[in-house]
Amino acid sequence: MDLEITNYNNRFQIKGTLNKLNLKTFDAHFSNIFDKLDDILLDIEQVSSIDRAGVMALAKLHNESISKSKRLSIIGLGCKELYQHFKAEEPKIEKEEAYIASNAIVAA
Repeated sequence: MDLEITNYNNRFQIKGTLNKLNLKTFDAHFSNIFDKLDDILLDIEQVSSIDRAGVMALAKLHNESISKSKRLSIIGLGCKELYQHFKAEEPKIEKEEAYIASNAIVAA
């Protein structure tokens, strides 16, 4: 499945696979995003798979948010690879939704 990014206000929904083959689409969509917005929310619930390049793209976006003092929130269960990258335990889901905020994962 290809990568599809939709947005409404500051909420961006990512669907499909995030890998090195479609990384240009992701980078083009989020290039300089923090010059335009102070707060964005990424919904990764419908990301079916992510490779190392995709995880690194999310980490790069995270680092950019920190360096520019902006807020990036990532919500949804997403893929196990993302939790492994940030060296966090998989959350215990009660409401079937998890939030990744800053460097911590918090179950809601």
